[in-house]
Amino acid sequence: MSELIIEAKWIVCGVVDRDSVEILEDAAVLQRDGIIVGFGSAAALQAQAPEAEVRRYPHHMVLPGFVNSHHHVGLTPLQLGSPDFPLEMWFASRIPARSIDLYLDTLYSAFEMISSGITTVQHIHGWMRGGYEVIESGARQVCSAYRDIGMRASYSFAMREQNRLVYEADEAFCARLPKDLGEQLAVFLKAQTLDLEDNFKLFDRLTADNADEGRVAIQLAPANLHWCSDDSLVALAEKSRSANVPMHMHVLETAYQKEYARRRTGKTAVRHLHDLGVLGPNMTMGHSVWVTEEDLEIAAHTGTCVCHNCSSNFRLRSGVAPLNSFAQKGLTVAMGLDEAGINDDRDMLQEMRLVLRAHRTPGMEDDVPTCPQVLRMATEHGALTTAFGATIGKLEAGRHFDAVVIDWNKATYPYQDDDIPPLDVVIQRAKTQDVTAVFCDGEAIYEDGRFTRVDRDAVLEEIAETLAKPRTAEDLARRALGHQVLPHVKSFYDNYTNEETRVPFYTPSSRV
Repeated sequence: MSELIIEAKWIVCGVVDRDSVEILEDAAVLQRDGIIVGFGSAAALQAQAPEAEVRRYPHHMVLPGFVNSHHHVGLTPLQLGSPDFPLEMWFASRIPARSIDLYLDTLYSAFEMISSGITTVQHIHGWMRGGYEVIESGARQVCSAYRDIGMRASYSFAMREQNRLVYEADEAFCARLPKDLGEQLAVFLKAQTLDLEDNFKLFDRLTADNADEGRVAIQLAPANLHWCSDDSLVALAEKSRSANVPMHMHVLETAYQKEYARRRTGKTAVRHLHDLGVLGPNMTMGHSVWVTEEDLEIAAHTGTCVCHNCSSNFRLRSGVAPLNSFAQKGLTVAMGLDEAGINDDRDMLQEMRLVLRAHRTPGMEDDVPTCPQVLRMATEHGALTTAFGATIGKLEAGRHFDAVVIDWNKATYPYQDDDIPPLDVVIQRAKTQDVTAVFCDGEAIYEDGRFTRVDRDAVLEEIAETLAKPRTAEDLARRALGHQVLPHVKSFYDNYTNEETRVPFYTPSSRV
């Protein structure tokens, strides 16, 4: 049995409502074998658990560990040569990206996440080439990296069975390209094939492998409406219910996806998903930038969750998600860093500030995001979109002790007026260098700038040495393919939308 007492200046247990949090001052928390037992003074808890290790953080704030509810890769697309194009062109611009060992790649972003206080990630994997065996091997590498570094991961392999590059059938798009280019692209896209049966096979195998692994869990991910047939969406929803696992799906990220849904279904994507019976509390819709008022009513009625990916929406010109309307409808709203945050890293402290500021609509009404609201998105609500659910996301008895410790003195030097609530100060001022420790399941996986399980410097050096080598012939061929395909993708979308399609119901002057 392992027992640990954490004593701190403040312990933020969780969010009460958009304006307040439950916060204990000069208090301590006792955890046993990774589970929170209770709170009180350090002396009282020591009397209760005399053998427990005691760690004192006298000028620190302890918060629930953050949850990155939408994540895909390690090295960022920009690092690997893809500029911040609009989303649909960005997919094509990523074809030339160099391959990297998935274990090392996963550790790279895990370092960034943990050092900003993230203890749980929803890893939505995909876009792998080579068939089932290669994909299963890659999935195992990703899960192994998270196990080794010690953070939680809710892993899924995204289901993509059609329209892999543009919003029409692969065969139709390739047929309209110059013959040689079309043939090369067809081979490239076919290599990414993983049908529904194999997707379920992968899910079942990974689930069995991780059945006794408390920090890695497996869920499902229909990648997006254009990537999945209706039959597959229904089958995935049935699998989700029978296995009692959540699903995460990109929905209405761009105006082009809004138009695709209209052409395919004659209605909105959300209405179509509702009519198929795939929405509900076990479904999270990622992005949801181009939703309508009716879409939000459907999401609220069904209890469907939303994941807000603010940095990604800005970087890829997808639009501004109606976060204030999400809140007004009472939706469960998580927060995701997607491929990378606004500074091309995975800094959840910065992402919370971006969300806090990006939705401050003009006027004096009290309807803009608050610090407690943003914290709930990054903790409790984020947890509810993962396979871990209500076992994490708050600091309360019975939940896992996943926490981040932030040094108040460093974050506020040289001065901070005490009229500002302590949580508001930390949310708005704390930086990654102010993170003293990160705990997952009661274990310190990061302390004083050092990862306790993995040698960060050695991993980064191995990545640097690998990518310093010249591109292989396969790399060069894929690079040429991507550069040749890009203008054809642009041409495909030049007249895809019209003015009516591009205007969402939400505008900066909308009131909640």
